[in-house]
Amino acid sequence: MKYLFLTLTFLVFSQVTVSQSVLGKWKVMKDEETGEVRSIINIYEDEGKVNGKLIEIMDKSKVDNLCLNCEGENKDKRILGLVLLKDFEKEQNEYVNGTVLNPDDGKVYKSKIWIEEDNPNVLNVRGYIGIFYKTMKWRRLLE
Repeated sequence: MKYLFLTLTFLVFSQVTVSQSVLGKWKVMKDEETGEVRSIINIYEDEGKVNGKLIEIMDKSKVDNLCLNCEGENKDKRILGLVLLKDFEKEQNEYVNGTVLNPDDGKVYKSKIWIEEDNPNVLNVRGYIGIFYKTMKWRRLLE
């Protein structure tokens, strides 16, 4: 009986760990050391692609800010509600071929995202400029 319980516990825990995905709400950190959160992004699937929408800005004085430097359909739209992550496709353990919009400067970068191997509550978001890149770590919003 004891071994059956241990086996079932292991199987349930294994499934929870494996089933972690990029979908859900993520905290964009302003300061990693202090844990200060800048905003919340909701990552969702739409027509087979993964996207992420800005759903909350922590600094209430910036809630009505517009994307003044954006181009195209995002030009002069409220930053709150913008889709910042677009068109990611799953490729093994990563989501690739997507873009990330930086609403501070309006620039769009090629990007990929993936769950950190050792911690399913950390999402790596990497933006590229040519061969150069920057990776940010977002934290899963545990509700």
